[in-house]
Amino acid sequence: MKNIFKLLTIILIAYLFTACSAKNSPLQTVEKVDLEKYLGTWYEIARYEHFFEKDCKNVTANYSMLNEETIKVINRCTKITTNENSEALGRAYATDITNSKLKVSFFRPFYGDYWVLILDKNYEYVVVGTPSREYLWILSRTSKLDEKTKNQILEKLPSLGFETSKLIWTIQE
Repeated sequence: MKNIFKLLTIILIAYLFTACSAKNSPLQTVEKVDLEKYLGTWYEIARYEHFFEKDCKNVTANYSMLNEETIKVINRCTKITTNENSEALGRAYATDITNSKLKVSFFRPFYGDYWVLILDKNYEYVVVGTPSREYLWILSRTSKLDEKTKNQILEKLPSLGFETSKLIWTIQE
């Protein structure tokens, strides 16, 4: 009986490790991000829904250097139901020399992942997500993204482990 219990325990542990690793397989980021080119204003085209952007339209993110190592982040939106403007101030920093994996915080000392997954060579659009696949944003330098580019992004997302059906398309007026 003890041997059966040990065997079942080993099988259960192996299953849990396999299930966890399959659920969150390694997430590939872009090779390098030139922070100087990345700085400025980005318009949110789509996102996974989360509490801190619920009921938001006209969402933008602005990035500027606070100092040599820290990026200042200003996220803005207009509440759909009230038309009130909302703003969140944060900070971010790169975790390695590629600048493709950042940590960002709006509630210091807590930092979350901000990984650059797809980046246009001219820095006209970007897809940012987290290795947990819980958060995803499609951003553009303009408030609209052409259909061809949008479709190319949507085709790539499943191979990165993101469900396109979970995207909320941001209203940009």
